[in-house]
Amino acid sequence: MLSVPRCVRLAVSRLSCRPAVLSGTGSVSCSTRLCCGSVHSANATSDATASSFSEKIKGGPSLSDFMSSTAPAGDLEKLESVEEVPYLSPEDIAGNNRQVYFETYGCQMNVNDTEIAWAILQKAGYKRTDDLKKADVVLLMTCSIRDKAEQKIWNRLKAIRAMFHNTPGKLSHLKVGLMGCMAERLKKEVLEKERLVDVVVGPDAYRDLPRLLAVAGSGQKAVNVQLSMEETYADVAPVRLNPNKLGAFVSIMRGCDNMCSYCIVPFTRGRERSRDMHSIIEECRALSDQGVKEIFLLGQNVNSYRDVSEESFKLYGAKVEPTHNSAGFNTIYRNKEGGMRFADLLDKVAQVNREVRFGFTAPHPKDFPDELLDVINENDNCFKYIHIPAQCGSSRVLELMRRGHTRESYLDLIQHIRHRIPGVKLSSDFIVGFCGERHEDFLETLSLVEEVGYNMGFLFAYSMRKKTHAYHKMQDDVPQAEKIERLKQLNSVFDRKAEELLQLNIGREELILIDRDSTKSSEDWAGRDNGFQTTVIPKTSVPCGVTGAESVELKKGDFVKVKITGGTSRTLKGIPIERSSIGLYWRQQRDADAQRHSLRS
Repeated sequence: MLSVPRCVRLAVSRLSCRPAVLSGTGSVSCSTRLCCGSVHSANATSDATASSFSEKIKGGPSLSDFMSSTAPAGDLEKLESVEEVPYLSPEDIAGNNRQVYFETYGCQMNVNDTEIAWAILQKAGYKRTDDLKKADVVLLMTCSIRDKAEQKIWNRLKAIRAMFHNTPGKLSHLKVGLMGCMAERLKKEVLEKERLVDVVVGPDAYRDLPRLLAVAGSGQKAVNVQLSMEETYADVAPVRLNPNKLGAFVSIMRGCDNMCSYCIVPFTRGRERSRDMHSIIEECRALSDQGVKEIFLLGQNVNSYRDVSEESFKLYGAKVEPTHNSAGFNTIYRNKEGGMRFADLLDKVAQVNREVRFGFTAPHPKDFPDELLDVINENDNCFKYIHIPAQCGSSRVLELMRRGHTRESYLDLIQHIRHRIPGVKLSSDFIVGFCGERHEDFLETLSLVEEVGYNMGFLFAYSMRKKTHAYHKMQDDVPQAEKIERLKQLNSVFDRKAEELLQLNIGREELILIDRDSTKSSEDWAGRDNGFQTTVIPKTSVPCGVTGAESVELKKGDFVKVKITGGTSRTLKGIPIERSSIGLYWRQQRDADAQRHSLRS
């Protein structure tokens, strides 16, 4: 029997687990990933070289490709660090200043993913353009959470192709790619049925973008939608698409283990895995140094963050106690042991710069231990705002949804949060028309909204998604017209309750960060208060509480103490009192509270 050296077997095994490249004729050839750190810019290849490259792609690598670069026996460690693809050179992969155009749809995680993808392509020698007509590459970051979101992408892809229909030279040169959740879910339909794209890239494969675009440039279709148990992009510093914005997102974990029956996320984003805490802290520090004033920590289930990395063990020591859920909540999996938790992380990043505000999204209500609530309350630069998805007010439907809690346990948690964080503002997600939802179940949702009173809400009609538990085991039996009617009723109740809560804010002082012009008047500024609620104030001069100056002109990036005078269910209006800071504002609030307490006693 032929004896194959172990180093060669290792190389071949690496090849076997890589994603496929689909040719225009439907043939499949194996491929490997090239680390973006290995890419260098180069001059465009000649027609002959391009033809040779195309032939290499069609045939794929042979065993000799790997044997020619294998390491000597005993040097396996060196071999394992090699990330080059044997049959593609750096010149094949290089961007050569080709211009890439991005469009992003969906959640904040997709915004952050777009910035990760851009960081990888920028390092590979690509340039970015905001003009679609100048683009050599068009990449759409997609959302798959609802059918409406996917239909929007299909329509946009057709529009892009139609835009260049009368310029066939440009159309043949242009490469269109689909990234994100929709890419993973609909890879076959995207490439074979519709034939609207050249490249399909899943959420865990952005490092592979330069290679995939090189393959597409040879006339092949390229896809990598493999999900990873480890990929967090911790070593990729996202390049912000709008560096002038005062707010930024930092991804701290990816995936979800909750397996709610309606949700596609575990199937498009994979299992939960968390970045090491040190890399997150350093990214927040870098953003602070760039002048960012608000940072939101992101994850599909952000407060289930659990860092078990060796790096954190060395820096912060071991934590061996198991996770524990909020009272009355349970999961489909066992408690996980060890690691730094979300409360540890939030407390650490809050110390990076006390004049930068921190928030987080999207959490699950099961992961709100007292330690986390205390961190939010005790750090002045944490938003006094929590998004706490309920999804439904009926315990019967919550069980069908596999949410892991009842209506009663959710209400107990709300009460506990408000006790632990006085003055906290709340928002929630709700789905109407889920499988088996009866009219009386919907009435319980309305009554939950009445009882809790949310400042903000994100409300949706149920849209069944393939692969989910509900798709396989349940019937989407609520008529679409009934879903829409229920959604209208829920919106009405939400707005009325938010209006009632607004009245409680009138006369209070809030701290806002001016981050933009008002959309309704060029004479007004807009920003978020401590409870993440949009607040509008007039453009004017005020005293500066920080420096003592009698009059300063307000500008973007200023923290301003504001007296709330009115507003709508969604937007507060106020009068600016003084330019302030996070530290100064909260010292003044504590002094005022102490004075009121002294007068009462």
